[in-house]
Amino acid sequence: MILDIARLMLFPALMAFAAASDLFTMTISNRVSLALAAGFLVLALMSGMAPYDILSHVGAGAIVLVVAFGCFAMGWVGGGDAKVAAAAALWFGFGYLLNYLLYASLFGGALTLLLLQFREWPLPYPFASQAWLLKLHAKESGIPYGIALAIGALMIYPETEWIRAVDLAHFALH
Repeated sequence: MILDIARLMLFPALMAFAAASDLFTMTISNRVSLALAAGFLVLALMSGMAPYDILSHVGAGAIVLVVAFGCFAMGWVGGGDAKVAAAAALWFGFGYLLNYLLYASLFGGALTLLLLQFREWPLPYPFASQAWLLKLHAKESGIPYGIALAIGALMIYPETEWIRAVDLAHFALH
C-alpha cells in the first residue's frame, strides 16, 4: 500500500514542485533533482527492479544529463532544467525517453511562444506588484522550462510501469 502511494505520488509531486519553483523563482533547487534520483533508486529497489533495468534507467538519465548540460553550456536551458530533465529520464528509462523528450519539447516550444507574446504586452497594473510576475514578464528573463519538463513528464508517467504496477483496485475498495 505504501509502495503504491509512493509510486502514485512521489514523481508527480516532485515534478509539480519543480514546475512551480521555476515559475515563481526561475530556479529549480538541486534538492529536487536529488530527491527525484533518490526516489527512483528507493522505489526501484523496493519494487524489485532488476539490476540490469536499473542500470538501463541510469544510462538514460546519464545521456540526458550530458546532452542537457551541452544545452546549458550553449545558454539554451538553465542548469536546474538540465538536472531535472536528467532525473526525469532516470524514471522513464529508454522505454519512454523519446516520448518524454518529444512532449517536453512541444510544451517547451508552446511555453516559449506564449511567454514571448506575453512579454510584448504591458503588464496590467494590479499585477505589477508581484515580483515573480515582473521577473517572468521581463524580456531579458529566460524561459522557465521546468514547466514544460514537468508537463511532459506528467503526460508520460501514467503510461509507465510505475503506474501499471499499482493495484488500483485496492484503492477503490478502501
